[in-house]
Amino acid sequence: MGLWSSPYGARERELSSILGSVTKVAVPYTKTFCALTAMLAILSVAGCSGGKGSRADDRRGLKVALIYSDGGLGDGSYNDSAHAGLLRIEQELRVAVKGFEAEEGVPDAEKVQLLERLVRSGYNPIIGLTFSYTKPVDQVAQRHPDMRFAVVDGDPTAQPNVSRLVFASDQGSFLVGAVAALKTRTNTIGFVGGMNTPIIKTFESGYTAGARTINPRIEVLVKYLSQPPDVSGFKDQGKARLSAEGQSDAGADVIFHAAGAAGIGVINGAAAEGRWAIGVDTDQYRQRALARVRDHILTSMMRRVDVAVFDFVSGVLKGQFHAGTKVYDLSNKGVGYATSGGLMEDIRGRVEALKQEIIKGKIKVPSRG
Repeated sequence: MGLWSSPYGARERELSSILGSVTKVAVPYTKTFCALTAMLAILSVAGCSGGKGSRADDRRGLKVALIYSDGGLGDGSYNDSAHAGLLRIEQELRVAVKGFEAEEGVPDAEKVQLLERLVRSGYNPIIGLTFSYTKPVDQVAQRHPDMRFAVVDGDPTAQPNVSRLVFASDQGSFLVGAVAALKTRTNTIGFVGGMNTPIIKTFESGYTAGARTINPRIEVLVKYLSQPPDVSGFKDQGKARLSAEGQSDAGADVIFHAAGAAGIGVINGAAAEGRWAIGVDTDQYRQRALARVRDHILTSMMRRVDVAVFDFVSGVLKGQFHAGTKVYDLSNKGVGYATSGGLMEDIRGRVEALKQEIIKGKIKVPSRG
């Protein structure tokens, strides 16, 4: 099995739902993306580097590689936000970029081999999405101390050439939990997580804390679509929809998801039951694939993965690389909530007040990871 073009190549991709305030436009998406299966570990990735698809002139001699998480492009949230950051790097910084999609469940040993091949192909810096790249990146970074790496949502690392980019997802989730509690009529709300991991637990804990700040007696129904190491919960839209419908049957009238591409199923399931849904990572109200049900998308918990990816590469270009952890939170607008559609305008003042109390340290958001 060799390398092939992703089905997301040579087609228009809407960026407005990813970039937030940008005017709604369709941008030609012409890069060749590589689907990385277990066989990739023994194949050269040279066929993915450079290429005519890149609009950057590579004057700076930099080639940026970004490895997407399970779920891949088209999830309308995490990966698409990172991809928007990659496009911005190419367009504004005039740097050659390339994205790589991985098959589900690729073991660490093969991730290490992939990273080594990217190094040999001249990519620097290299960015991996999610905690699953922490150990492979650490291992490769030790061997290549002059290279620069980043892991988004990674675990802590002591490597001096690795930057850890993380989000205060508990803070953003706290605010949308408050939204849910202020809008519910049944005093029962729901949460659907893609996989039961420490990172996704922070969404759940923040959401629950925010809701119970408004109403200490509110019931929060919780469902995880898969257990580690099964990552299917981030892609299984059918199971996600059934989960949302089940929570609706149990009385939940607002359902928040942190489930990647599977979250589309949660939103469609909530809408089918006449319930509110809360999106994640990007403003899912503005997502074209969800246009038919957008009037049921109350808000979205925003995480600016695009900004984190852009900031990291920009810093490398400026000679301002920083190892260790960089936190994107409410104070630096790394997380927040969307207001598209005006569906929460009647309670926005109360939510903003909570936001300021968190920023000032008056509210301590619990983070259960």
